[in-house]
Amino acid sequence: MEYILYCDESSQSGPRFSDFFGGCLISSKDLPEITNALNTKKAELYLLGEIKWSKVTSNYLSKYIELMTLFFSYVKSDKIKIRIMFRDNKDVSSNSATISADDKYFKLYYQFIKHAFGFMHIKSSDEPIYIRVYLDQLPDKKVKCAEFKQYIVGLPKINDYKNSPVIIREEDVAEVRSHDHVLLQCLDVVLGAMFFRLNLLNKVVPEGKNRRGNRTVAKEKLYKHIRLQIEGIFPHFNIGESTGEWNIDYPGYYWKHSYRHWKFKPN
Repeated sequence: MEYILYCDESSQSGPRFSDFFGGCLISSKDLPEITNALNTKKAELYLLGEIKWSKVTSNYLSKYIELMTLFFSYVKSDKIKIRIMFRDNKDVSSNSATISADDKYFKLYYQFIKHAFGFMHIKSSDEPIYIRVYLDQLPDKKVKCAEFKQYIVGLPKINDYKNSPVIIREEDVAEVRSHDHVLLQCLDVVLGAMFFRLNLLNKVVPEGKNRRGNRTVAKEKLYKHIRLQIEGIFPHFNIGESTGEWNIDYPGYYWKHSYRHWKFKPN
């Protein structure tokens, strides 16, 4: 069995919540069908370039809503798993002042990949489970990025994974361009929507104006549509807290759920 994990990160700093990371997991057998369907829908909607949260406007709103509806149909059927991690700015560790921004970025990214999907909770079987990790291009020097990839390759060897059938091969961890991967593009939209709403950017009124801009209104409408899709999975979903057990016995729900949020709290 093989899965592809697409990973992305949003703005590291927000007024209320920061350090947003997102992941999209799909089995290799489902990948061709779903990517083809999403790319076909993009072409039908004349979304010929890369779709991104930053590109959402009132003119494109209906098209983005239609594409997100299709994307979330696969999340609802559990063919795609989504995880979003973020940090409340009020939750600051005592040693955060001594950690560089680059080190914090990679350490949080590592924790996200290690825990968010619950790979360590997959029931062991005779068949190994291979994970291919595709990282949206990392914003750092090659040496540091290479070191980070080695940590990801080493995950299945740590003690927490001793009963897990997960294998991550060195050749299966790579940086990719989101322009070439429609699933990364859809993930960017979901991640951007959560950053937007949790940081109350939906309430921003431009200086010198007495009402919100058209782009802000369009983004809020798209966020609400995405929120509605999530509530089709988890009614009354709380985007600002870690997702609970939701009637699945611990600890398997980390792996079994198709959509989860994780509000990271440092020790």
